[in-house]
Amino acid sequence: MKKYTITTAIPYASGKSHIGNVYEDVLADAIARYKRKKGYDVYFQVGLDEHGLKIEEKAKEKGVSPQQYVDEISVVFKKMLDLLNISYDRFIRTTDKDHCQKVEHIFNKLYEQGDIYKGEYSGLYCTPCESFYTESQLIDGKCPDCGREVNYAKEEAYFLKLSNYEQKLVDYIESHPNFLVPESRKNEIINNFIKPGLQDLCVSRSTFSWGVKVPFDPKHVVYVWIDALINYITFLGYDVDNSSEDFKKYWPADLQVIGKDIFRFHAIYWPIILMALDLPLPKQIFGHPWLLFSNDKMSKSTGNIVYADDLCKKYGTDAIRYYCLHEIPYNQDGNYTEDLLIERINSDLANVLGNLVNRTISMGNKYFNGYVTNKKVYEDVDNDLITLVNSISSKLEEDIDSIHLINALDHIFEIFRRSNKYIDETLPWSLAKDDTKKDRLETVIYHLLEAIRVGANLLSPFLPETSEKILNQLNNHVSEEKIQENNEYHLSSPSPLFMRIDKNHE
Repeated sequence: MKKYTITTAIPYASGKSHIGNVYEDVLADAIARYKRKKGYDVYFQVGLDEHGLKIEEKAKEKGVSPQQYVDEISVVFKKMLDLLNISYDRFIRTTDKDHCQKVEHIFNKLYEQGDIYKGEYSGLYCTPCESFYTESQLIDGKCPDCGREVNYAKEEAYFLKLSNYEQKLVDYIESHPNFLVPESRKNEIINNFIKPGLQDLCVSRSTFSWGVKVPFDPKHVVYVWIDALINYITFLGYDVDNSSEDFKKYWPADLQVIGKDIFRFHAIYWPIILMALDLPLPKQIFGHPWLLFSNDKMSKSTGNIVYADDLCKKYGTDAIRYYCLHEIPYNQDGNYTEDLLIERINSDLANVLGNLVNRTISMGNKYFNGYVTNKKVYEDVDNDLITLVNSISSKLEEDIDSIHLINALDHIFEIFRRSNKYIDETLPWSLAKDDTKKDRLETVIYHLLEAIRVGANLLSPFLPETSEKILNQLNNHVSEEKIQENNEYHLSSPSPLFMRIDKNHE
């Protein structure tokens, strides 16, 4: 079996997930599920970054220890992933003792080989992002990533010598054109951050205590860029002296899915850390866009957020998965409004898909008591449907590998739209009035059932609950992704997949 390793970023354990937070989990999950269906040995890792000043401050506000705080948040976060049917293989937490030991080993190694040195930092610091910036990197005098105020800070610190690897990183990016995607974000990294010259990176802090201690200087804690970034390899079993078989098997990652706001750290610091450890770089890092709230970035501080679990409970998990995957373009921010969500549920899920499945199964039960086979009374319109349905599976691999999941969903929904048109073309209710056309009618219903079965199978990585419901109603779990000539159906009773929503009377 070919292996496939995919990871998401690990967000700060600072609170409950809103709909914008979970987009990358849903995106990565759909890819992981697709690869498993194609026979890959998949390793899919998600988790939480649980150290740092923000966590220490949040715990203090609540009057609990940092460990107690992150223990509670991790439960909430994991429940959210499970509610969204995220099929992760490992959920990691950076407070894990084994991880913390490996952080110490890696920090030691980089220090001993001269890639980390002790110095003093003074500069403009953003507390929420836990990052220093130069004056030229600020936007309107504020943090370029979150837009908040920055403050002058000065402290003793350890630094990672980025300059040791700057040219090596440039050479790698230029010789591996698909390493950083999309192209626009890669160009931003090169032009805005690498070409002006990389400043050495602060990798320790001494003004708070919640973190992994620098083993040879315990008044310092290891800063997020060493602690959090290396989670991708430590939890796979990497250690400086003795790495596990899983690490040797699953690394390098095939795809790392990262939000555009932290893409810089994964496109510069993370590859340089791997180079310093003499490890292979991930094959591809994708900096995904945001899901905006009425065209503004979702932010807990401004209150313009909706929580993913609330939406799942109100509209159903697969409706939210569909919206996330279909409404966020590859290289542009998507937009969330409740009206748009309802419109998408009504038009695509309830009408195009749900109505098709319901009326087809109803006709199969009404006209043939639920038992349908292929009587093979063909007309040209059948061949048109079969050709379309059979062409879709081969298109999905390119869609998935290029991370254009909107295209993948649109291709699958071509099957359902074409099937609805096929009903209008063949008029099954008219055929049912003529006993001499009973075999033709059964052929039509058979082709509809086969098209739905193929579509449901193709849909399973994206909308797993809906796919299973359709196949259960068809009472047919044949997994071939093309129309079969000699399948048979013993249909169950139809049950609505998605209810239409009247947005004026929810």
